[in-house]
Amino acid sequence: MSQPHAIAILDFGSQFSQLIARRVREANVYCELFPWDAPREKVLAFNPKGFILSGGHNSVYEQGAPTLPDYVVQHNAEHGTPILGICYGMQLLTYKLGGIVAASSHREYGYARLEISDWRLWQSARSPQPAASNPIAQSLDLKSPLQVWMSHGDRIEKMPPGFRSIAHSNNSPIGAMVDDARHIYAVQFHPEVDHTHGGRKLLANFVQNVCGIAPDWTPKNIIEESVDKIRAQVGDRQ
Repeated sequence: MSQPHAIAILDFGSQFSQLIARRVREANVYCELFPWDAPREKVLAFNPKGFILSGGHNSVYEQGAPTLPDYVVQHNAEHGTPILGICYGMQLLTYKLGGIVAASSHREYGYARLEISDWRLWQSARSPQPAASNPIAQSLDLKSPLQVWMSHGDRIEKMPPGFRSIAHSNNSPIGAMVDDARHIYAVQFHPEVDHTHGGRKLLANFVQNVCGIAPDWTPKNIIEESVDKIRAQVGDRQ
């Protein structure tokens, strides 16, 4: 079903993909979850105002591993549609856009302490803000280092052109990165799980402030739209 303002989540095999969708809807923004290899026409017919790329258990260099569809980057280039890559989604963006992904000497799984140098992912990424220890971070009741949940074997060794790092952990020199000009954002951790402090705020900021979607969707909307669609198809029969 096409929505005037909605988020398309591409599932690359993460155990948390359904949870990402739940968090977006909890932020009162409509979304749908698509397989990573869903037909281009099907996803774009959904009229997405933003893309979220889920995590996954693969390495970008594995034969047969899920790949980032070309239309996602093309839609961003042509329409400025924001992209948020999570874990494997971050690695796919790096690989696709000319960076380097490499195997980490230590698989990072579980809690990690993330040092933040720029809080824009938790506030409006379209309105640059000062670095750490600023009033924005204080108003969000967050502080660096931030407790996050990691689950990855590979890590980013070199960012693609145009990106800059805004966070790091002991095992991830690039724990989060942004390309301000193209509105592309990526995090190595999982903001959708409760173990990550401020994760819901990050996702809400992306779908509401970055993608510019008003938080006015509720489950009741989908029921009303379904009823209207049925009525349009069958007419007002007695």
